[in-house]
Amino acid sequence: MIKIICRQKALCAMLLFVFFLASNSSEACTVVMAGKKATDTGDVILSYTCDGWYDHRLTVVPGKENPKGAVVQIYKNKYMETRPDNKLIEAGTIPEVKKTYSYFNTSYPIMNEKSVVIGEHTWGGRDESECPTAMMMIEQLEALGLQRGATARETLKVITELAEKYGYGDRGEALAIADKDEIWLLEITGPGAFWKPESGKPGAVWAAVRVPDDSYSVGANRSRIGEINFSDQANFMYSSNIKDIAKDMGWWKEGEKFVFYKVYGPEAKGRSPYLSQRREWRACGLLSPSVKLAENSKAHYPIFMKPDKPITVRNIMNVNRDYLEGTRFDLTKGLAAGPFGSPVRNSVNRDQKPENRKYNYWDRSISEYYCSFSIVSQIRSDMPEEIAALTWFGLDQPATCVYMPIYAGTKSLPKSLAIYDRAKFNQESAYWAFNFVANWANLKYSYMIKDIRAKQSELENGFFASAPSAEKAFMDKYKSGDRAGASDYLTRYVNDSVNKASTVWWNLAWHLVGKYSDGYVIDDNGKAKTVGYPTEWLREAGFGDKDAEPKK
Repeated sequence: MIKIICRQKALCAMLLFVFFLASNSSEACTVVMAGKKATDTGDVILSYTCDGWYDHRLTVVPGKENPKGAVVQIYKNKYMETRPDNKLIEAGTIPEVKKTYSYFNTSYPIMNEKSVVIGEHTWGGRDESECPTAMMMIEQLEALGLQRGATARETLKVITELAEKYGYGDRGEALAIADKDEIWLLEITGPGAFWKPESGKPGAVWAAVRVPDDSYSVGANRSRIGEINFSDQANFMYSSNIKDIAKDMGWWKEGEKFVFYKVYGPEAKGRSPYLSQRREWRACGLLSPSVKLAENSKAHYPIFMKPDKPITVRNIMNVNRDYLEGTRFDLTKGLAAGPFGSPVRNSVNRDQKPENRKYNYWDRSISEYYCSFSIVSQIRSDMPEEIAALTWFGLDQPATCVYMPIYAGTKSLPKSLAIYDRAKFNQESAYWAFNFVANWANLKYSYMIKDIRAKQSELENGFFASAPSAEKAFMDKYKSGDRAGASDYLTRYVNDSVNKASTVWWNLAWHLVGKYSDGYVIDDNGKAKTVGYPTEWLREAGFGDKDAEPKK
């Protein structure tokens, strides 16, 4: 057995570089899950920030009836499909099902017409768990789950059965899968380098836990599932091999408590736990401030917590937009924030780090400048499935985006959401409107963020105000039997909202260009004001330490 373990570890190390492209998820996403009794309206809420250079295009993939013998092409790296340095890797085909549901496709698919919603975050896992012979990666499983699952449990079943049958290749991923009644947190990892489809053994190791209705949970790129109660079938599910592989690899012994994150998701060597911990601490601090979690605890926080007050959709939007403001880690403060308090901290190359800073990083906030998109989904139990899930969709970083309403029954979306080119500025792209404003704001963040937030509030308040009227108009047509008319109305409302947000944001962009340029702040009358720099920043930057003209 020792020889087998060593051989597997050696092979995994050898394959690591080769397999990197297929398994390189960002480890930078954040998910918040709130049960229906933990929210103000009695609805399930799920949020997700997709942080990294991923495909931000959002399109509706229609459901369809499939002929007998139809197959599905499987890819290993669909989430990076549009990167210029990325080539799709074909993994093979699997049988298609008779009927599929429409779903909303992006790098990590988010929702289907049945009002099932999914959020994702990577948790790393062990190198030894990687499986290059497997067909499935997480984004492919998400797409298949949404195409084939009408409820959260059904979607979970589809995903895990496909992973077990065809193999799961990556080390560690988590999916929050929600419907109008419940949320399941699934954590999945590969079976190791020696698994083969013909072995008859499960091609994945996984566990799932139901989020209690009166609680919320936060996922931030580390495994969150703790001790598994193998006798509690109502709240836990797991693969049949979950103990066997752990024993064979020497990660767990019979008689010990089976703590999933300790067995399959220990902290990776050289990776600071605070990249994840800080976000968990902050989200819980915003939703349950009375608990006062230890800010620098390496230990895992409770997976489930109860909020101090019922959670609202706006609460979660604010969580997504957080830059650790008001804490001692506030990214808008300090020399690194520059003279105008920019929270952006660009990545640092390894060879740039000062001595004794090998494994150190900037503090990691929930809102990140490199976010591709984020969602906040509210899933209502008293609505038809076409409008049960109302997903608020935002492009680019949450702090400076506008959350736009998209319903599960939307049949099509504006072309502006489907345009993708990160290397070519394009005013026809909605993404570029939000990305441009976010980047321009860094020139004078403390000033421009006020303009951005004002316009952000104006648009979002308008959407929140108009959504009930849109839903009533939909229901009037729906109850009268005009399902097609109801669907068309809903699609027009969503498209009009997205188009409005995009237009307003481009107008805001050019307003900011005119108002803030060359160091000036220009008022509505065209008067330019020199605002200079904050005195404290000048002092820290060494202003006046050297004379303009050297003394003789």
